[in-house]
Amino acid sequence: MITSERITLLVVPSHSSRTSAGLVVAIDGPSGSGKSTVARRVAAALALRYLDTGAMYRAVTWWLLEQGIDLRDTELAGRLAPEIPLHMGLDPDEPTVRVGETDVAAAIRESRISTAVSLVATNLAARADLVARQKAIAADGDVVIEGRDITTVVAPDAAVRVLLTASEETRLARRAQELYGNVDATALDATRDQVARRDADDSTVARFQEAAEGVDVVDSSRMTLDETVSAVLELVEKRTGITP
Repeated sequence: MITSERITLLVVPSHSSRTSAGLVVAIDGPSGSGKSTVARRVAAALALRYLDTGAMYRAVTWWLLEQGIDLRDTELAGRLAPEIPLHMGLDPDEPTVRVGETDVAAAIRESRISTAVSLVATNLAARADLVARQKAIAADGDVVIEGRDITTVVAPDAAVRVLLTASEETRLARRAQELYGNVDATALDATRDQVARRDADDSTVARFQEAAEGVDVVDSSRMTLDETVSAVLELVEKRTGITP
């Protein structure tokens, strides 16, 4: 059961009009596919809220590590996860992540979290709790949700469901640029190990490499960010008739 103490905060962006009331856009994709940036841009364009579910797993990872919990103790980590006071600010222009009163938006992007987060993402008890929180947000509508299992588990009935993908080469380059600020051989090698491990681990509990029935695929390998956002917005219009 989700209590008001634990429920992720629902923060509505302050847009002047909302022509897409009730709309849910679900976006899945592997590491480096660009889903976070694209989802934020789409949410802003449609005056919707934005939820980064990956940040939720990272925040739980951060909290457990701060408490000195061994993430390999799956029973303990899974039992504690539902007690974490996790609050997500859903404004796409200024998304926030807090645990209690602590702003962890920067801390959850540290390498120690990136290395450990799969232990939480593959913890079935912790995952069940976070999926329940995510479903509660999806049920309220007016949101773009992105992650690994959004189109199939969190919001399988969303009006728009998208698998955002890209070639391995493109995904590695994007993630290397994000993490290391360049795409030289050293950065690419370091990124390759991290991305491959994360995708392999998460694929044991989530389906994000192949599109389920009814899910549209957007391959952004040869697209700019603007082109990718436009492609998703075109799918929204195709599926719902809603335009920015």
